[in-house]
Amino acid sequence: MEIDLLRPLVIIQVIKLPLTSPIQLQEAQSFALLSVSQQTAYNKLSSSMAGKLQGAGFSLVGTFFLLLFSCNVSRTVFAAKINVGGPVNWTFGFNYTDWALKTAPFHVNDTLVFKYDPPNSTTHAHSVYLVKDLPKFIACDLKRAQLVANVIQGGGEGFEFVLSKRKTYYFVCGEKQGFHCSTGLMRFFVRPVKRC
Repeated sequence: MEIDLLRPLVIIQVIKLPLTSPIQLQEAQSFALLSVSQQTAYNKLSSSMAGKLQGAGFSLVGTFFLLLFSCNVSRTVFAAKINVGGPVNWTFGFNYTDWALKTAPFHVNDTLVFKYDPPNSTTHAHSVYLVKDLPKFIACDLKRAQLVANVIQGGGEGFEFVLSKRKTYYFVCGEKQGFHCSTGLMRFFVRPVKRC
């Protein structure tokens, strides 16, 4: 319990600015989700770099910009690779909306891995589509949806999709004219947040 209480203090110490906006608070909460060892490594790197720059004549403003730079680097360094559905993978009949809610939060630059067997005599074909908005997601409406992985791309190590922007992504299986999405529960959405 003490660690949870100390995490926000670490963030204030690292960026040396008060958390005044909702965005800064959300970013601080995202940083607080890192493991203690990841936070320690990040803090040591940031403090070390800030100290060296201040010793070399840089101002606090210069140090702040360096910390912002290191924050941007950490977004890709700490990016996670998440297997969609966990050990179940991308398959008919599993509740992916529930899985996404339990797995959240997702972060910008995290990678979702969709694993599914190519179609054969014992498995159904699966695919991955992005639909544009919530009404199309709810209706499993594939009109104007974007195909991101066809029926064979999920084989082997799976298909990787990077959550590159801070927006809502609506994923559905497009097979059987939306039947896998509606009846098979093969749909979920995520809205990644900034890592720091």
